[in-house]
Amino acid sequence: MNILSIQSHVAYGHVGNASAVFPMQRLGVEVWAIHTVQFSNHTGYGAWRGRVFDGPAIEDLVAGIAERGVLHTCDGVLSGYMGSADIGTSIVHAVAAVRAANPRALYACDPVMGDTNRGIYVRPGIPEFMRDQALRLADIATPNQFELDHLSGLPSRTLIEAKAAVAALHALGPRVVLVTSLATEATPPGAIDLLAGEGGQFWLLRTPRLALDVNGAGDAIAALFLVHYARTGSAALALGMAGASVYGLLRRTAEAGSREILTVAAQDEFVAPSETFPVEPV
Repeated sequence: MNILSIQSHVAYGHVGNASAVFPMQRLGVEVWAIHTVQFSNHTGYGAWRGRVFDGPAIEDLVAGIAERGVLHTCDGVLSGYMGSADIGTSIVHAVAAVRAANPRALYACDPVMGDTNRGIYVRPGIPEFMRDQALRLADIATPNQFELDHLSGLPSRTLIEAKAAVAALHALGPRVVLVTSLATEATPPGAIDLLAGEGGQFWLLRTPRLALDVNGAGDAIAALFLVHYARTGSAALALGMAGASVYGLLRRTAEAGSREILTVAAQDEFVAPSETFPVEPV
């Protein structure tokens, strides 16, 4: 399997491609990584160095890959943090180029734009691009709960509301939606949910809530979910495998008291999760 992954990158730590690429490689996937930004570290530290690349720079790299005559072997495109709205346009062009060479290729859009604690943290124009362009092209979308509410325009305080919001996203384009870090009135204290929807069906995976505050887990689960869905064709199976792996990664990180997720030290969790959880139809 070959995946074109277009998202941010950091030299230190694990967010964006620095969180997504290695788990896919550990599962035996060849990853063609293109960075939309290259920073010293993630912005959660409050200070960082580096730069945001522009759309033409991304398109130039995709063109170079195309010139190698390999786009027909690309099984999927994964996009995450974009940095600027014009990078979004370059991602649209990349998806079109890959699909022209391989119509069966999947596009998974992780619509990174904000979270409950920080609100919208991307540049102006990116949320509108996600809703009006990226999701219309996507086969898979992996929003967190804040992004689900923002993109759907609906609340997700209850499980029924969350399912309605997922259905609203389906109407925008993606046939598969994975909601990460979901907490509704049905979620017990000390737990956190993942919700997947496809074809009018919904599945829930519930794990213990861990006492940690780290970045990059959403990037990892989007990548793992794409790979497992591409291999199985089942949102339920992909939910179970990706959810278990990321829980194991985060549990190892919490036990170590690390501010950065232990992507390398916990790598066995990607291929053989130490703990699994039931995937329940809801």
